Order: sequence, then structure tokens, then C-alpha cells
Amino acid sequence: MIEAKNVSKWFDGQRILYDITATFDTGKTNLIIGQSGSGKTVFMKCLIGLMTPEEGEILYDGRKMRSLNDQEKRQLRSEIGMLFQGSALFDNETVLGNVMFPLKMFSPLSHSEQLERAHFCIRRVGLENADNKYPSEISGGMQKRVAIARAIALNPKYLFCDEPNSGLDPKTSILIDELLSDITHEYGMTTIINTHDMNSVLGIGEKIIFINKGHCDWIGNDKNIFRAKSESLNDFVFASKLFQEVKLVLEREAESEK
Repeated sequence: MIEAKNVSKWFDGQRILYDITATFDTGKTNLIIGQSGSGKTVFMKCLIGLMTPEEGEILYDGRKMRSLNDQEKRQLRSEIGMLFQGSALFDNETVLGNVMFPLKMFSPLSHSEQLERAHFCIRRVGLENADNKYPSEISGGMQKRVAIARAIALNPKYLFCDEPNSGLDPKTSILIDELLSDITHEYGMTTIINTHDMNSVLGIGEKIIFINKGHCDWIGNDKNIFRAKSESLNDFVFASKLFQEVKLVLEREAESEK
């Protein structure tokens, strides 16, 4: 479990995050959602440790980030996997080389054990025959799968995903969502996904934290998001034509129940 307690952040005298408190559950897909400029990316960077909040605490299974010494921070970083928005693959490395990178840098395993682990991760994301291909030779969806394989190479306890479906077609986005959900449950990771994709929210949103203008406006899940009482969340959820139609259906149902 990752906990944020009363987290606030300023930039150049301007407050970006306002006293955010939220928990991110182990073995679940935890989603941070919000409009562009809402503060959700800054919040995720605070959770990871790329930024330090001026107020509040971030705890990893009870470990306070502020209180960790250098060795403890290195240990924590080794437990974190990161999936970047643009995949961030090395163009001059093959699929295997990309997945091997964190193992070479941080793993105590022998070279043969590292190869075995890399091959396992590549197979786990369904890319059995892509070992020797370069990023330019595979599709965007396959690149994302390589990035996931690399992110789980060190068998992390915590997995952070920044807009994992950015640039992908709807069908591929669903496949990536399902893969992240499957891996989360299979390995019991604490997975945190930063997204504005409502399809992801409804497909894998086991826990959802909605950030609006730097405030935590609502916490719930995919089962109750359509019944939320937050006006700002409703504006976000029902922004598209498709979900406006869903809203009309819900309003008709509520009217008929009166």
C-alpha cells in the first residue's frame, strides 16, 4: 500500500496541490484521473519521489519517504517499476536489450539468470518472437508491451504508469489495460495509473482518485463513478458524446424510480 497524507505542493509561490490524502491499495489497479492541468501528474511525481511536497507525507507500506536514508532510498527505488507515457525505449537496443537494461544496472543475478528473467518477461507480455527486433520495427502497441516487460523485469512491488494508452487505438488500449490489470493481480503489485481515458476508468478502475484544480475531489471505483455527487467529476466523466448518452439513461432511470 502507498499512502499520501495531507500532501501539498507549490511552484514559484503558486499552490499546485492542496492537502491531498489518499491510499493506493496493494493488488489493485489504482487510477489517478483529472483534466489536463489538474495537478495529477505533479501528484504522481510526488508519490514516486521525483518531487518533494512542501507539506505532508508519502508512505510505502509504512515507510516514510522523508525519513529514509540513502541506502533505504536505493532499496525503495529498486522496488518501483515505471511505465513512461511514450514507452521511452532505447532505439539502438533490441527488445531483449531494452528489457535487459534494468537487470544489468540493478540486478544481482548472473548474466544467464538475467537472460532467463528477460525472456520470461517478454513472453509474459505476449512478445515471444520479437527478441531481436528494434523499436522502429514494431508497432506502438508492441512497444508499450516491451515497456511493460522492462518495467516488471526487477519484479517490482510498486508499478507506476503514466498515460499508458497515449497514442494507441481503442482496441490496443483495451489490450494494454487488460495486461496491466492481469499483471497487477498476478504479482500482487500496487499499481498506480495516471490517465484521462474513460475507457480505462470503466475497464480497470478498481480504485479511482479524481484530482480537480489540485484538490482530491472524489475517491471511488468503476462501479459507483456514474453515481458520484461531485459536479466537477460529472463534468469530466460526461464530457464525451457517448457518456452524455449514458448520463441521459441514468437520469431517466432516476426519474422513473421517483
